[in-house]
Amino acid sequence: MENFTMALRFATLADSRNLLKIYAQYMTTPITFECVLPSEQEFSDRIAHISSSYPYLVSEEDGQITGYAYAHRHMEREAYQWNAELSVYLDMKATSKGLGKRLYGVLISILTLQEVRNVYGCVTLPNARSEALHKSLGFRTIGVYSNAGYKNGKWHDVGWFEKSIAAYNSPPNPFVPVSSLPQEDLLKIMTRTL
Repeated sequence: MENFTMALRFATLADSRNLLKIYAQYMTTPITFECVLPSEQEFSDRIAHISSSYPYLVSEEDGQITGYAYAHRHMEREAYQWNAELSVYLDMKATSKGLGKRLYGVLISILTLQEVRNVYGCVTLPNARSEALHKSLGFRTIGVYSNAGYKNGKWHDVGWFEKSIAAYNSPPNPFVPVSSLPQEDLLKIMTRTL
């Protein structure tokens, strides 16, 4: 890993303004298919909703937020509860330093404790950095949705990446909300390096 030091922590609602500033950097790109920047209140509501069950992480360097990543339910039906989709957004000045890989690695470690079995990444194609991130962490390409979204005057394909992160025991243990995990286990994961 590159020589890059940072602190990781769980996002709070007070972070919404700073995280929204990072997200705004991607609004003119096809990396997000959202076309209008959400309000700070809407963004704060998203953080609250997601973090009630899944990890929502923030990275900081010298007290400044440099990026964030979160997991969320991949599909809604009950039998899908052992799957999660991952997202990561970095300040444009903080890319190519190993930060995305670190955030994803911590998310995956926490999701394993939550009894998740499969993680997924959705990437607008082409996106060499994101494709390389997923491949470096052992994700495999499972398909492409052709012309799945229209933004900036152009149709864009979306690639789906998948990684198995735990054994497929039968029957599986129920999904565990992140708030129910032992704090000492979370602290160990958050402070270790890849």
